Amino acid sequence: MKITATLLGLCLGSAAMLASTPSSSSYSHLYDGLPFEMPVIDCPTFPDNTISLTDFGAVADGNTLNTEAFANAIDALSAKGGGTLNVPSGIWLTGPIVFKSNINLHLESGAIILFSPDEAQYPIISTVYEGFESYRVMSPIYGTGLENIAITGEGVIDGNGSAWRQVKRDKMTAGQWKRQIAADKGGVLINDNTWYPSQEYIDAEKRLKTPGEHKALTKEDAEKIKRYLRPVMLKFVNCKNVYLQGVLFQNSPAWNLHPLMCENLIIDNVYIKNPEYAQNGDGLDVESCKNVIIYRSTLDVGDDAICIKSGKDEDGRKRGIPTENVIVKDCRVFHGHGGFVVGSEMSGGVNNVSVKDCQFIGTDVGLRFKSTRGRGGVVQNIFIDNVNMMDISNEGLLFDLYYWVKNAPTTVPPVDETTPQFKNITISNVLSINSGMSVKFNGLPEMRIENIKLTNSTFTATKSGLLSESKDIKFDNVNISATSGPALTFNNVSNAQITDCHFTTPDDEKIAYTGTNDGIIIK
Repeated sequence: MKITATLLGLCLGSAAMLASTPSSSSYSHLYDGLPFEMPVIDCPTFPDNTISLTDFGAVADGNTLNTEAFANAIDALSAKGGGTLNVPSGIWLTGPIVFKSNINLHLESGAIILFSPDEAQYPIISTVYEGFESYRVMSPIYGTGLENIAITGEGVIDGNGSAWRQVKRDKMTAGQWKRQIAADKGGVLINDNTWYPSQEYIDAEKRLKTPGEHKALTKEDAEKIKRYLRPVMLKFVNCKNVYLQGVLFQNSPAWNLHPLMCENLIIDNVYIKNPEYAQNGDGLDVESCKNVIIYRSTLDVGDDAICIKSGKDEDGRKRGIPTENVIVKDCRVFHGHGGFVVGSEMSGGVNNVSVKDCQFIGTDVGLRFKSTRGRGGVVQNIFIDNVNMMDISNEGLLFDLYYWVKNAPTTVPPVDETTPQFKNITISNVLSINSGMSVKFNGLPEMRIENIKLTNSTFTATKSGLLSESKDIKFDNVNISATSGPALTFNNVSNAQITDCHFTTPDDEKIAYTGTNDGIIIK
């Protein structure tokens, strides 16, 4: 097969090469010094068949619905064995685009794919969202069980998310709120502080309080509350050799990009954007995937930015597919609840992840690891190097095993399959300035955060740092500064070695101790 002109010079070689032949991959340089074994992957190639969306009667006026044109074009390419579907400049309104194998959707400069806000265009399907299997609205971009698929080019894909999600006044500026309620969107305003896209959304939100209630929905029930069951914008499930390159993905109804159980996934030089106030407006959620490259990409979103997941609670443990072999390099994040995030849905485990040469500016948390009792799963072999962060409103580095817990039980439960575990994580060369809190390790008494090594790093923050319920911690050449209180507090910590570290605070007490600590060596 030949490489299409749109990919020429970007991709060489096959979709997945063995590590013994790295020179044949366009991305082989990312493997230099990688601290774990991982197959060298490359972007897929496609037959030299190129057709234009306009060949199938599509109209780029932002008003004509082009769902049938997209479907017919993809069918025609598939019948030829695959190729490139070219989307010219213009605004192409459409319903869902359902992929087939060996298809490259290529957006020319100036092209905008705008998804229809009409819920009737999107069928209800059985899928996975937030780690649970349930009925949900089909994603605007969808594919399952495919091989060799790509979205490339210089255009924009817009999910029309503002028609789907509720908006809270306190999340917006005064000007944003004024424009929101002034726009003719047919929604419902409650108490002048929350806008909903429909009354059905309000009724469903009141009724469906727990994940179990969501899972119990029948398809017929789901059909009645489509607006509430807002989709992620892109969902590829159980696909192999997936390539996203160059395109701006924005304004998703829920999460933006959600590859699930995919193998050989490359995300290169994409821009992932959602409004800062977008509820559940995650940027990239890589769930139960294997062999992943996330490279040269920018995220500015309403929830977690680059997020690694592997299913939630019993559903995730039953699936039993970890996310493993992941390279994150040369990425930057602006708004987001976390720059790089693991969890909280990590019940299938996370293993072998490298994060390097990234910048986080203005996120809520910088490096964020989160879970809670009931998840289970093991997160290990994470390597983070050369991350620069500034103006992080909360923690620069956070391990939190009490995610969404308001009242922790007074008795310590036994360790079992539902106990999450974070261990064997190496972090170096982190610079975090002007954060709310420098570091926070908040482990479980029955399963402490274990074997975390932090070296050659500096954190300046307002609040004191905290190491709680942790063991086998090593800090080497770490500088922590707080504007008040102790620079660092140890609480129920075992076997911590603190070497050549500097703690700065106006208080006389630079380091504090609470609870029961043992084996702490400071030198």
